[in-house]
Amino acid sequence: MSARTTAAGSPDGVRPGIPGVGGSRPAGLGHGVGLRRDHFERVLSGPTRIDWFEVISENFMVDGGRPLDVLTKVRGNYPVVLHGVSLSIGSTDPLDEEYLGRLGDLARRVEPAWVSDHLCWTSIGGHHAHDLLPLPYTSEALDNVVARVARVQEWLGRPIALENVSSYVAHRSSEMTEWEFLAEVARRSGCGILLDVNNIYVSARNHRFDPRAYLAGIPPAAVWQFHLAGHSDKGSFLLDTHDHPVADAVWDLYRDAVRRFGPASTLIEWDDRIPPFERLEEESERARALKDATLAESAAPARDAAASTPVAR
Repeated sequence: MSARTTAAGSPDGVRPGIPGVGGSRPAGLGHGVGLRRDHFERVLSGPTRIDWFEVISENFMVDGGRPLDVLTKVRGNYPVVLHGVSLSIGSTDPLDEEYLGRLGDLARRVEPAWVSDHLCWTSIGGHHAHDLLPLPYTSEALDNVVARVARVQEWLGRPIALENVSSYVAHRSSEMTEWEFLAEVARRSGCGILLDVNNIYVSARNHRFDPRAYLAGIPPAAVWQFHLAGHSDKGSFLLDTHDHPVADAVWDLYRDAVRRFGPASTLIEWDDRIPPFERLEEESERARALKDATLAESAAPARDAAASTPVAR
């Protein structure tokens, strides 16, 4: 069980009738990490310094077995978020109803704080790329994504959050920036945003845009969660590898994100060359300390102004 007590709900223009869609963003969960097989025994063995866990949905969309049993036990002690990689929300293929059915079954079993996936496409014509591929940021693609998000949310009976992906190519046909596209998807569909700060930094370096312009273009009320992760510098480009500590430049960008969006739930992603659980706790605690310091700095001018205001007598 977590050593801290935590609580486990979007823009206008949304469809009514789905609990949470069109309401406020979910209460913050604090600081979490991904639940990985390497750490099952440690997490089950006793208290941790972690507030909540995120799991890859597809790894648990099964009828039984040890992973699902572990997830059920973990959910008894911590809030959990389901994070998928196969929704392919940007594809023009029909939505996979079998997949949505299994995801819905898992969500009803786990009762996650929310369900998330990626703003990308992963399949076309029934063929799966097994990668998170960027979209053309056009009005046609926007209409397609918004309609598909609405159908997914109706199917699941709950709002979802979409994450910005890292990218290495761009479409010449794009009519708007990625952040304008993402913000409009959230506004029109009522979904939340999982803002991956590392992905913003990676894509900004690869495509030579200002990552802080990205932050400025996202509406604060739509951001439910942050991701932080490590990347690899390949010389001519950055690669989102999730096998390193968070880079200093990404910590700096996270500080700016906290200033703009406030204390949204924050998750450390570390999916390859996975370290001992205690190292993940250290990285999560660094995020917590940076967030707390940033919020305190932001609050200081308001406190100083209030203290200097004359009191009428």
